[in-house]
Amino acid sequence: MPFVSFRPALPLIAAAALAACAGGPPVPDWQVKSVAHASRYTQAYLLGNERVARREFEQARQQAASTGQPEQVARVELTRCALQTASLDFAPCTGFEALREDAPPAEAAYADWLAGQASAAQAALLPAAYRAIAAANAAAPAAADAAAALKAIEDPASRLIAAGVLMRSQRASPAVAALAVETASAQGWRRPLLAWLSVQQRLAQQNGQAEEAARLRRRMDLAAPLPAAAPKGQDAPDAPGAASAAKPL
Repeated sequence: MPFVSFRPALPLIAAAALAACAGGPPVPDWQVKSVAHASRYTQAYLLGNERVARREFEQARQQAASTGQPEQVARVELTRCALQTASLDFAPCTGFEALREDAPPAEAAYADWLAGQASAAQAALLPAAYRAIAAANAAAPAAADAAAALKAIEDPASRLIAAGVLMRSQRASPAVAALAVETASAQGWRRPLLAWLSVQQRLAQQNGQAEEAARLRRRMDLAAPLPAAAPKGQDAPDAPGAASAAKPL
């Protein structure tokens, strides 16, 4: 399952380059194109660029669908679900569910994990970066253990996905939220940053920390994109990422 390091098929791009250098068989054109579109979709989504993200996702899916192989399309759909989870958008993964009957067990395990429903046995089918935290999550670890397992994930996008799963499973401690904010901020990924800052602000409000909540609100305002100019006589559209930030729990 090459996509689930989170950057859907960057390993395939690397494989294509190595094959070309070694004079091996060329990587199919659909695969190269799907990988490129999925990569651009990932970045556009995390940055909150809805228009570009929508277009690139559709192109990635079309290239995968040209094979007639359900597992290829399932991987594209799961990429979208993973991105949403990283940004605390817990909408049902309907695109994958339509393909579940024909999807391989590894893809089904990944979908179940994103939904916070994976069993300990399914953890072995997940990408290596997620296995420790998936097994720990299934065993109901202490908050400190979950945060430590999350910090051990080196890839920032993969770390945010795992943090989203912890949140969905109601195992995200303040330390998890802080690490997610730090990770998204370092990458300049506006959508997950706003979502996780919203979590921190809510926790501050619940704990009666008015000054901290106000500071987090200012940080959210700073990170939020400027609203697009609306045509005369119409209201400006919602800023990208606003929906994710508004529903962190």
